[in-house]
Amino acid sequence: MSALQTEAARLAELIRGAESVVALTGAGISVPSGIPDFRSPGTGLWANVNPMEVAHIDVFRRDPERFWRFYGERFQALERKAPNPAHEALAKLERAGLLDAVITQNIDRLHARAGSRRLVEVHGTIDHSSCLRCRARYPLAVVRARQLTDAGGVPRCDCGSALKPDVVLFGEYLPPEAITQAEQLAQAADLMLCIGSSLEVYPVAELPALTLGAGGRIAILTRGSTPYDARATVRCGGDVVQELGAVLAALGI
Repeated sequence: MSALQTEAARLAELIRGAESVVALTGAGISVPSGIPDFRSPGTGLWANVNPMEVAHIDVFRRDPERFWRFYGERFQALERKAPNPAHEALAKLERAGLLDAVITQNIDRLHARAGSRRLVEVHGTIDHSSCLRCRARYPLAVVRARQLTDAGGVPRCDCGSALKPDVVLFGEYLPPEAITQAEQLAQAADLMLCIGSSLEVYPVAELPALTLGAGGRIAILTRGSTPYDARATVRCGGDVVQELGAVLAALGI
């Protein structure tokens, strides 16, 4: 049995024995879909741009054209991406009754498109944008169409105000309902699967500690080190698609 199969078998056994399993996912689960993570040297989203200059709420309010020059390109790139087998593996675990929910830091909609039903998007989603003045909300297709027809490249509400994507920008708080739900799931979990996350961005990085503090276990499947490595019952650092595929095989799914 290979090292991958051994770790997959250990994780499958933990999943079978747990009454409540939740997944916490970060940018690394979407890298196989062709979406860069944030901080990898040379390839990360923030490798060549200062996020405080393009993705801060103050930039949106002060200079929506500058904001949308950056975010418009990102929207266009994300629209063409499809879920990968790692996203699909979590949806299969949920359908099999072995996963209660997915908590994700990602805004790319790929978990939903893969079929995950109980999904907590703590950083929001690109699926829609809203007007901060009148609170009207528009789906992504309408936002993209309005952006393409606006002279300044800014999608606008019917009231004339610039639309803001319903994602958490720098300088904003996480949605209270989403983080409360995530905390409740973490505290109730016997096992948390931490997938593709550096577990360094707070307050989401506190979620594994809630599971551990309540007597649960964590399994980490991500490249690079995390602050929780020494406390993980299972630690995998390879390709998330291969690793989750091996876990499904060990479970007979």
